[in-house]
Amino acid sequence: MLQVHSFEFSPIQENTYIVFNEEKECAIIDPGCYFPEEKELLLQFIQNGGLKPVLLINTHCHLDHVFGNKFIAETFNLRLHIHPFEKVVLDYAPTSGLMYNLPFDNYTGELIYLEDSQRIQIGSNELQAILTPGHSPGSLSYYSQVDEFVISGDTLFNRSVGRSDLPGGNHAILIKSIKEKLLVLPDQTNVYSGHGSPTTIGDEKLHNPYLLKV
Repeated sequence: MLQVHSFEFSPIQENTYIVFNEEKECAIIDPGCYFPEEKELLLQFIQNGGLKPVLLINTHCHLDHVFGNKFIAETFNLRLHIHPFEKVVLDYAPTSGLMYNLPFDNYTGELIYLEDSQRIQIGSNELQAILTPGHSPGSLSYYSQVDEFVISGDTLFNRSVGRSDLPGGNHAILIKSIKEKLLVLPDQTNVYSGHGSPTTIGDEKLHNPYLLKV
């Protein structure tokens, strides 16, 4: 069984997720820890829970989702997993940081590329990578069928959708991704987004105004 714990980090209020199993193995998804106290909070949760980080994953590589990549990689000797289309976004992230007055040291280590429908192991448990572009060219959502949740990054939010006015964004592709890749999941699937509170697939089908009008 996989459990999900979230943190809200940085001035951009990004959701960082730790997904862990009963054997205490965990994946760290979108580490957005920017300030030293945020990094310490993340470390304390891992240490106090006796967790062993085995995966570092990004849904996509906009600056607020990658602030802590280098810190996590160096602390736990992990390599970063992303979709290949996100490499250019990752490389540009420090420039974005300067534009927002949020300078940071980017991850520059080895990249492991994930593809659509690829299975990712957390010990005996697994997540399925689902390619959901539109907000970013290689955005991935991570789905657990067994534990009925999906981590959607900035693709789908509670009663909203990701912005598509950033480089590589496309609103039509975003809506197509949501409808064809996420809304086909069971209604009871919990949705953990890159910002804001959790929701469910069923609730978004009924109440998300961006999906009802198209």
